[in-house]
Amino acid sequence: MSKHTASRESEVSLAELRGDCARMAPHWAVPARSAPARVEPALIHGVTVPPASARLIDAMSEYGD
Repeated sequence: MSKHTASRESEVSLAELRGDCARMAPHWAVPARSAPARVEPALIHGVTVPPASARLIDAMSEYGD
């Protein structure tokens, strides 16, 4: 990094930085979100859940209902 660039960066205020970002934001493309592919339960192997976690998850439906 050159001395000129380093000194200029230290002079940039937060307001200037936010303004720069606001001007650039319309140019940023946001990819469309896609839903993750569903995996059949029969294809899931090797997953173990500790008993305490299983009890917690089991009790959540009662809490939410």
